Amino acid sequence: MTALTKKKTQKKINKEVIMKWVFAIAASTSILCVFLICGFLFYNGFTAMAKIGVFDFIAGTRWKPSNELFGILPMIVGSISVTLIAAIIGIPIGILCAIYLVYFCSDRVGKILKPVIDLLAGIPSIVYGFFGLVCIVPIMQDLTGTSGKGILTAGILLGMMILPTIINVSESSLRAVEKSYYEGALALGATHERSVFFVSVPAAKSGILAGVILGIGRAVGETMAVNYVAGNQAVMPTSILSGVRTLTTNIVLEMGYATDLHREALIATAVVLFIFILIINAAFSYVKRRMK
Repeated sequence: MTALTKKKTQKKINKEVIMKWVFAIAASTSILCVFLICGFLFYNGFTAMAKIGVFDFIAGTRWKPSNELFGILPMIVGSISVTLIAAIIGIPIGILCAIYLVYFCSDRVGKILKPVIDLLAGIPSIVYGFFGLVCIVPIMQDLTGTSGKGILTAGILLGMMILPTIINVSESSLRAVEKSYYEGALALGATHERSVFFVSVPAAKSGILAGVILGIGRAVGETMAVNYVAGNQAVMPTSILSGVRTLTTNIVLEMGYATDLHREALIATAVVLFIFILIINAAFSYVKRRMK
């Protein structure tokens, strides 16, 4: 090995070592940020829960900061209700739309439909909120005779918002399935529809479930759009038409002027929301393992 070759080899090794450390530092920074956020939330949140009382905070039905009443059960119920309606609307439509794009859509229609879906993903949340306030709320007023703002309206809007996420991830997963699965089903005498729904779709279930998890995560964490159409009533809902306040909207509405225990209670609300999302992810992960 010549001196020039040794020099080039050593230079290459040095570059690899440097890039290895760069990637390690980047990964460590990301992990550190997560720990710092969790540390801040849990320290301040659990301190507030200790002052208020864990049961009174989580199971309390009255939220009146002026009277030092910090019960977030109405917000928990509101978040769960809105998310469930969004899931009922968004998940089936999103998955079926992804299946249509991959297996039933012509190239001509696909060239029009795919950019429209991508455009939906790029619309800001506040624009969705304005759309819900101007279009969906008046329709609900006419149909139900109520104010139009409530759980059902917020769920419909969130169902629309999570569609691009579910469609794009599910579509990518379906396109990643080996064509031999589909072709083998056809060779065994299955129809096009049976080959798609009983062979190709089950083969992509892992990726489809990932899209569902991401969509549900967006629905749980959405704030501004829900703020416009949910009604923002910090009371226990009595029906799907009742006005409601979610955990996220409760934080954004009051954090600007909150002080002392009120501010700590809002941080504790963020902790509950964080745990809520972790539980959802853990449940989907368990289902995913059971499906394998």
